[in-house]
Amino acid sequence: MPLVLNEEQNMLREAAKSFCTDNAPISQLRSLRDNKSELGFDPAIWQQMVELGWAGIAIPEEFGGSGFGYLGMGVVMEECGRTLAASPLFSAAVLGASAILHAGSEEQKRVLLPQIAGGDLLLALALEETQHHSPYGSNTKAEKSGAGYKVSGSKKFVLDGHVANKIVVVARTSGKSGDRNGLTLILVDGDASGVSITRTLMVDSRNASNIEFESAEGVVLGEVDKAADVLDKVLDTGRILLSAEMLGGVKECFERTMEYLKEREQFGVPVGSFQGLKHRASEMFCEVELSKSVVLEALSALDDDTGQVAQLASLAKATLNYTYHLVSAEAIQMHGGIGMTDEYEIGFFIKRSRVCEYALGNSAFHRNRYGAVQGY
Repeated sequence: MPLVLNEEQNMLREAAKSFCTDNAPISQLRSLRDNKSELGFDPAIWQQMVELGWAGIAIPEEFGGSGFGYLGMGVVMEECGRTLAASPLFSAAVLGASAILHAGSEEQKRVLLPQIAGGDLLLALALEETQHHSPYGSNTKAEKSGAGYKVSGSKKFVLDGHVANKIVVVARTSGKSGDRNGLTLILVDGDASGVSITRTLMVDSRNASNIEFESAEGVVLGEVDKAADVLDKVLDTGRILLSAEMLGGVKECFERTMEYLKEREQFGVPVGSFQGLKHRASEMFCEVELSKSVVLEALSALDDDTGQVAQLASLAKATLNYTYHLVSAEAIQMHGGIGMTDEYEIGFFIKRSRVCEYALGNSAFHRNRYGAVQGY
């Protein structure tokens, strides 16, 4: 697979970069945080993203999207990561849309996907029940009730859960926690009876919620008891696109730090001329370049459906976990004490990196999974 972007993808990157820089800079995230925005994002900016076609990039044309592919979505996510743009793009157009695409019936796809592409439907994936990523660890129960199912249980760290019109709940219809068999995806309305949503204030100002379900009625997505394979595809798509977003943060963090090293003077010379800092900057540069290649290959695998998506998803996530952690920490060190002050935007990146590091699996999880996928 060619590890380069084509002309259209590069044009999309430039358009996304210009939009995020002009309309969704870090100062906007700061304003949303300081003003305690109830939504956590600006609806007007989200509508502009929708009008640019971002919500439908990965949705096939037959269902109202552009069918531009995951490489296209990846470059948009990367530019959003550069400015820490606040929007429901990842939860709705990546995780939510993937769940409908892989698990939904033809009728569900025909009805729901155009609404996602048009920005009229916001989805959230309710998966985690503890502080640790556990794809098959659901204890939330779903029991047959008439034509649908009733869901009871609790979910944590549901991205954009408080603004979602519908929630894709990973529930257990048989078996015990940890079993692949017995998982079912249930689509529940966000305002349904028995759904209680509590927004959490994350250190990086990312939108997330804890949700309680008490006999909340919903409909099945896909097959009962057999959602594990679909869930793997949805999560791997999310891991790769989240890695693309993290790459944007890595690149922005690295570039800002290099500029600072050239400008900040000590003993009459730029601090970037000190050999010790040069060595550390060289290490970061190598890790950034490696991360670019890993993410590009993973996005290409998604588009080409090569059969290597699982291992590349874990490789990308583990790699970006390490690189974002390293570069954001070094950025704070190299900026000195002012790097930790709220006045300087560089501190926003270290907060985002630590949250992203544990979302959809930390490095230990993905190193273990990569080995398992490889047969070890």
